[in-house]
Amino acid sequence: MQLKTNKRVVDGIAVLDCSGRIVFGDESAALRDTVKQLIAEHKNIVLNLGGVNYIDSGGLGTLVALYTSARGANANIKLSNLTQRVGDLLQVTKLLTVFEVYDTEDKALQAFRKSAVA
Repeated sequence: MQLKTNKRVVDGIAVLDCSGRIVFGDESAALRDTVKQLIAEHKNIVLNLGGVNYIDSGGLGTLVALYTSARGANANIKLSNLTQRVGDLLQVTKLLTVFEVYDTEDKALQAFRKSAVA
């Protein structure tokens, strides 16, 4: 299934719901373009990956590139709702140590709210 995304804003925090596959090619390019646009508009972004059933090496590279782009723009990306398969992949590749990952979208949003108060 091709990657589908849905953008929305919750309390000033951009949430991007992703479903399908994040693979090298059109899917990764579309995700990169969408998130870069979000970075320009919002400093806090949650990627809700609950509907993502597959990520290949190109997709992982895209996630890392987006994280780097966000950091360079003083923005933050948090991941939420990882499926078992995606979570295992991030663990095997040690990317769980790079990204802030939350079980639910609400927990990721809470983390942004807490850092805004601090």
